[in-house]
Amino acid sequence: MTHTILRLPAVKAATGLSRSTIYLRIMHGVFTRPVSLGGRAVGWPAHEVTELNAARIAGKPDGEIRELVRKLEAARKAVA
Repeated sequence: MTHTILRLPAVKAATGLSRSTIYLRIMHGVFTRPVSLGGRAVGWPAHEVTELNAARIAGKPDGEIRELVRKLEAARKAVA
C-alpha cells in the first residue's frame, strides 16, 4: 500500500479550503494535524484528506468528524 503525503497546496485544492481555515479546523479538532516531513515541511496523508472530504459530503456533524479525526490520528501510530 502506498502512503501519499499531500503538501498544503494540494490539500487546499482537494478541500477547497484556505490555509487559515484548515489550521482553524485543526485547532477545533475537525481536521487532522499535519505530519512532519523534516525541517519546516509538513503534509497530510492523502487517505485522511479523502476520508474527511467524504464525511463532509455525507453531512456528518462536527462531533462525528472529531471522532473520525481521533481514529485517523490513532491509526498513524499503528502504521509501521
